[in-house]
Amino acid sequence: MTAQLDPTVLAKVNTWLEGDYDIDTKQSIQQLIDEGNDTELTDAFYKDLEFGTGGLRGLIGVGSNRMNRYTVGTATQGLANYLNKAFPNQEIKVAIAYDSRIKSDEFSQIIADIFSASGITVYLFEALRPTPELSFAIRQLGCQSGVVVTASHNPKEYNGYKAYWNDGSQVVAPHDSNIIDEVNAIKSIDDIKFVGDPSKVIKIGADIDEKYLDHILSLSISKDAIARQKDLKIVYTPLHGTGVTLVPQLLKKMGFESVTVIEEQAEPNGNGQFPTVVYPNPEESEAMSMAVNKAKEIDADLVLGTDPDADRVGIAAKNHHGEIQLLNGNQTASVLIYYLLNAWKDAGKLTGTQFVCKTIVTTDLIDKMAASYDVKCYNTLTGFKYIAQVIREKEGIEQFIGGGEESYGYLIGDAVRDKDAIASCAMIAELTAYAKDKGLSLFDMLIEIYKKFGFYYEGLISLTKKGKTGAEEIQQMMADFRANPPKTLAGSEVIRMDDYKALTTTDFTSGITTEIPSGEMGIESSNVLQFFTVDGTKFTCRPSGTEPKIKFYVGVRAELESKEDFDSVYAGLKEKVKAIGEELGLK
Repeated sequence: MTAQLDPTVLAKVNTWLEGDYDIDTKQSIQQLIDEGNDTELTDAFYKDLEFGTGGLRGLIGVGSNRMNRYTVGTATQGLANYLNKAFPNQEIKVAIAYDSRIKSDEFSQIIADIFSASGITVYLFEALRPTPELSFAIRQLGCQSGVVVTASHNPKEYNGYKAYWNDGSQVVAPHDSNIIDEVNAIKSIDDIKFVGDPSKVIKIGADIDEKYLDHILSLSISKDAIARQKDLKIVYTPLHGTGVTLVPQLLKKMGFESVTVIEEQAEPNGNGQFPTVVYPNPEESEAMSMAVNKAKEIDADLVLGTDPDADRVGIAAKNHHGEIQLLNGNQTASVLIYYLLNAWKDAGKLTGTQFVCKTIVTTDLIDKMAASYDVKCYNTLTGFKYIAQVIREKEGIEQFIGGGEESYGYLIGDAVRDKDAIASCAMIAELTAYAKDKGLSLFDMLIEIYKKFGFYYEGLISLTKKGKTGAEEIQQMMADFRANPPKTLAGSEVIRMDDYKALTTTDFTSGITTEIPSGEMGIESSNVLQFFTVDGTKFTCRPSGTEPKIKFYVGVRAELESKEDFDSVYAGLKEKVKAIGEELGLK
C-alpha cells in the first residue's frame, strides 16, 4: 500500500481489508490500492458520512465516506439502538420508503432487516414511493420513526438516507446528535444485525396511497374554478422518479382532463441511470427541457416536473409574451403563498393566529405579503426539518397555512411534515386554473404580486469543491468572510451581519452586537452568514450540509410600476446580482 496516505485514512482502509466485510468490497478496495489511486482512497475513507440538513448522502461505493451496506447498516443500527432507548417498554414502529436510484431497493431491505432484527416493527412500502408519502405514513401508522432511501435530485452516482421522527419530520435536535452518538458507538460491523426477522416486516402500498391522495384532495380551495377550467393543458414529467406513481392520478381525481405525461421520462428507471437528463433536478432548465418543448408544441398552460423522490417541483407557465417560461423556486413559493393567503382571506379564515414559514435564504417577498394579511411569517435555517419544527412548536397555538424554500420545496397544510411535491403539483395546477378562470396566466398573477409588493429577485451562485481539499477551501472562504466582511455590495453600504454560527447580529452602523435567539423556531448554531445593505440587498453564504458545495444567495429588489416595465426591471436586477458575484470573486 502507498505510504502517501494519511495515517487515519490508512488505518480505516486496513480495518475494511481485515474486518468481516464481503469479498466484493475488499476486492474493490484492493483494486484502488493496486492502481495507486490515493485520491479516491482518501475521499472514500477520510471521514464517516454524517447527518446534515438532508440526512446521510454520498457517492455509492466502498469506504466509510460512501453509501454502501455497511454505512447504511451502521446508521440504521445506531438509529435502532436509539429508538429502543428513547421508547422503552413499548412496541416501536418505523416506516420505510425508497426511490428509483441505484441500490435504493437493496438499501431499503437492509434497513428493514436491521430494524426487525432489533425488535422493531417495520412498515415497508412494496415499491418505490414519494418521500412526502413516507412522512404521511409515519403519522398515519403511529410510527416512532421512518427512513426514506433517496439522494433527492443529486446526480445518479449518489444515494442517501433520510431519518424521520414520530411527527413525520426529519430528525432535529436533540435526536439528530443522539442518533449520531449511537452510530459512533458502533465500533465494528459485527455489532450490526444484518439478519432480519421477516415476521416483523409488513408491506404497505395502495391503502396508504388512497389516504394520502384523499388528504391532498381535501386541501382544494377552488373546485368550481377547476370544473370550469377542466381542459387546462398540463404537461408533467416525473424525471424518471417516484412522482409518476401519484401525480397523474391525483390530477385526474381533481378533475383535470388534459394532462400530458412525458413518456420518455415516465419510466421510474429502477437502475437509477436517469438516461434523458444530466441531473434529475427540476431546478435545472436542461432537466425540464423535454416538458417545456412539449408544452410549446401543444400550447400548454402549465408545466410540472418533480425530482426522483418527488419532494421538489419545478414549474413553467406562459409569460407576458405568451412564451413558456420557467419559474424559479422563490417565484413559485411566492405565487403559491399569495394564492393561499387570498383564499384564506376570502373564506374568512384569517383570525390572527395563522402563520406561514420559510427559510432565511428564501425571498423576503413572502414576509412582506404575509404582513399585509396580518399573518405571521417565521424564518428558519435551511432545511425543511426546521419548518416542520416550527409547525410542531406552534401546534394547537397557531395554524399553519403553508410554507416553502427557494430550492423548489413547498408544503400546504400540516398532515405531512416535509416538502411535498405531490400536494404542491395539485395546488399549483389549481391556482393556474383559478387564474385562468379570471382571464390571467400564472405568470400574470406573479406580475400582479410584484406590482403590489415590489419586484424581488434572487440569484444563486453555487461553487463545487470536491474531496478533503475542497472541504478545507470552503471552510477557509467562510473564515475569510467572517474576518473581512464586505463593506459594500453593488455600491450599497453593508450595515448588518448575521452570523448563525456564533448566533450573533452585528450592526455595523452602531457597532453593537446582539444575540440571535436559538433553541426553538428552527434556529440553532449553523455555519451561515448573512449581510444586509442600505438598499435592501441580502447576501447569504452557506456551505451545503450534505454536498461538497458552498452556496451564495443574493437577493435584490426594485419597484415595478407596470407590466410593460417587467423586462427592463428584471434585466436590471439580474445584472445587479451578477455584479455582486463578480465584485466578490465568486466564480
